[in-house]
Amino acid sequence: MKPITAPQLKAKKQAGEKIVMLTCYDATFASVLELTDVDCLLVGDSLGMVVQGRSTTLPVTVEDIVYHTRCVARQARQKLLIADLPFMSYQPSVETALVNAGRLLKEGGARAVKLEGGFEQFETVRALVRAGIPVMGHIGMEPQSVHQTGGYKIQGKTEEASQKLIQDGLSLEEAGCFAIVLEGIAPETAKKITQTVSIPTIGIASGPDCDGQVLVLYDILGLNPGWQPKFAKKYLDGNRLVFEAAQSFVKEVRQGLYPSEQQEEKESLRLMQ
Repeated sequence: MKPITAPQLKAKKQAGEKIVMLTCYDATFASVLELTDVDCLLVGDSLGMVVQGRSTTLPVTVEDIVYHTRCVARQARQKLLIADLPFMSYQPSVETALVNAGRLLKEGGARAVKLEGGFEQFETVRALVRAGIPVMGHIGMEPQSVHQTGGYKIQGKTEEASQKLIQDGLSLEEAGCFAIVLEGIAPETAKKITQTVSIPTIGIASGPDCDGQVLVLYDILGLNPGWQPKFAKKYLDGNRLVFEAAQSFVKEVRQGLYPSEQQEEKESLRLMQ
């Protein structure tokens, strides 16, 4: 099977086939997701919160994204691997964006990059695309602008805000983006954007009418202790499963049940093979 490419996502939109994307940050999960029917893997700057334990995505560096992308790329050979451009890795200048996006492809092994912002990123997106770097846009609730917006709030509720987001989508399409993430956008506005642009929209907390959906892997696995986004469906109680496995190990070690003679024999045979 040939790797999924950016142009194939547009074909999926035209065919009415939903696109599925999940975040991924390491080789272990990448090896599992490689066997699934997921279309895209995103090494998101969300790793700052779910992997590094930070309160926002702002401290994440290009080096962080390069490292985690490289880990995922070793196993994700068939998926469209997209890497986030973190905060201040593209905002200062087009030249800065070109250098850092190039690193994500050359050093990290990504096949595309994602950046936040609408019409104001037109020149940056156009320059990246002209350099041969596929770009996924991201509008609506932009985590990198959390301090400017005053928190994580649903966008596009008013007619004026809705029209601005539609124009942002059209600007990104014109600049050359192959797809756009719509995050935290009022469902009716997200539907209008999806119907207006010819490139795929991938929603998160933006209703059911986008061309696809993306979620953080740790959210669907229930691996965020004490916190679960309202919009994210938990498909597995990972917290409980990991806790129970660890407690079972503790119990067996303290009771002298692990390692057992049978387990030692099996391990010896495995090492001899």
